[in-house]
Parts: sequence; structure tokens; C-alpha cells
Amino acid sequence: MKRSEVLQEVRKMRFEEAYGGWKRGRLTQQEAAALLGVCERTFRRYLVRYEEEGMLGLVDRRLGQLSHRRAPVDEVMAVAELYSRRYCGFAVKHCYSWYRRAHGGTRSYTWVKNRLQDRGW
Repeated sequence: MKRSEVLQEVRKMRFEEAYGGWKRGRLTQQEAAALLGVCERTFRRYLVRYEEEGMLGLVDRRLGQLSHRRAPVDEVMAVAELYSRRYCGFAVKHCYSWYRRAHGGTRSYTWVKNRLQDRGW
């Protein structure tokens, strides 16, 4: 399980405690929000979502989505193929300089290095 998923589960459990205390009148909204580590307004938003959708309303919907900044698969494949066919055995630094200069690459050095390392080169 990823760290973000674990933290989401912890947040759900804490919310159940805070919600129960608030519903029974043991906690104010301010105290319940402090227990969750959020502001009162966020706690009220959680209340509305929880009452409308149940626990599924508290799920972070961003976790299942891919980043809009993620490189297209064909670009990753092109860099890997370029290295394997033309620059095999080159240091990443030299491969990157040719990638930028001769092939018009726009990605950063770290991105190229990480893609090549992912491939085991």
C-alpha cells in the first residue's frame, strides 16, 4: 500500500472519531477540526460530503488520476530507443547533451537519467 493510501485511511479513521464526538456533543466543530489537523471550514466540508456520500465522500479523488505533466509513452520509448541504438555505452551526461543538441529534446537531464536508469542502463 502506498504512503498516500495509508494516510488516507488514517484520515478516515480520525474523521470517524471526530464525527462521533461532534455528533454526541462532546466536541465542538473547532475541536473536531483541530483533532483532524484542518480548519473549521474544511471540517464542515467533510461533514457535508460524509453525510451525502458516506465514507466514499472523504476519498481523495486525485489519487487515481495520472499527472497532467507525465511524459507520453512514445516520448519515453523514443529516448530509450535513441540510447540503445545510437548512444549505448555513453555516459548519461553525454547522451543527454546529444539528445538536446542533435535531436531537439526538451526534457531535463534528471528526467532522461531516470528513464535510462529505469531501463537498467
